[in-house]
Amino acid sequence: MTVVVVTDSTSALPEALRASHEGLTVLGIPVLIGGAEHREGEDVRADAILRAMREGQTVTTSGLPPEELRSTYTRLLDEGATGIVSVHLSGRLSGTVAAAEAAAAGFGGRVAVVDSLGAGMGVGYPALAAVEAAEQGLDLLSAAAAAHQAIGRTTTYFYLDTLEYLRRGGRISAARAIVGTALSVKPILGVEDGRIDVIEKVRTPTRGLQRLASLAVADAGESEVEMTVHHLGAERRAEALAGWLQERFEGRLRRMDVTEVGAAVGAHCGPGLVGVITRRRSRLTTDVGGAE
Repeated sequence: MTVVVVTDSTSALPEALRASHEGLTVLGIPVLIGGAEHREGEDVRADAILRAMREGQTVTTSGLPPEELRSTYTRLLDEGATGIVSVHLSGRLSGTVAAAEAAAAGFGGRVAVVDSLGAGMGVGYPALAAVEAAEQGLDLLSAAAAAHQAIGRTTTYFYLDTLEYLRRGGRISAARAIVGTALSVKPILGVEDGRIDVIEKVRTPTRGLQRLASLAVADAGESEVEMTVHHLGAERRAEALAGWLQERFEGRLRRMDVTEVGAAVGAHCGPGLVGVITRRRSRLTTDVGGAE
């Protein structure tokens, strides 16, 4: 075994991708539903989270504790890993990065922690870049560098049906949420430098999907791309968006996935969420990290 990668379930990695990389470990984050603790991706999945929200139950999440990360690093090194790249949800959205840094401090530089500055596949793409680098025999620093390169080439946008869940999570004020609901305002959010910001507002779901598509096209430029369309309880919308993007990027779309997000993103965004996350790749090189 060589360098391996640890990430958390906020990465929303498709099952097929997770299974195809032996050197990738995904840890389920703690999820509280109506006061009962679960682990995302282990004993609770998107359907349970969606059902709880629709029933009015409170859904909250917390970061991974340092003790769990420390024990995971110890196990992987004991099993023969020479180094670990640990890639996690934006440190501005969760305490997991700080916990990973605290846990990594006791391993003499054998664990490199990477703040993805993202959410969903904004975490997943850097984690995949690191594990792909490791599979090609690159060392710890090079695998971590591949993750950082992927971060710089990944963009994230979400459409929401309502501002209410942002209000509950403290992302916007109650006054803004009430006004937005009264005016049927539906926000488009972007993840920039690790923060989630409302970047514009639309009036209809159709317009929201159109804006997501146009933003993804603009950011991709002429690069080859990998794309993930995320959703929570909005599969038909997500499939429609994915189909349009596949047509638009025909010939330079390396991969398209449609996945339902879990609690970490869903609890703050609510049912109806649709998002598109794009990783730009070079058309002219197969270098690790997709150097442009």
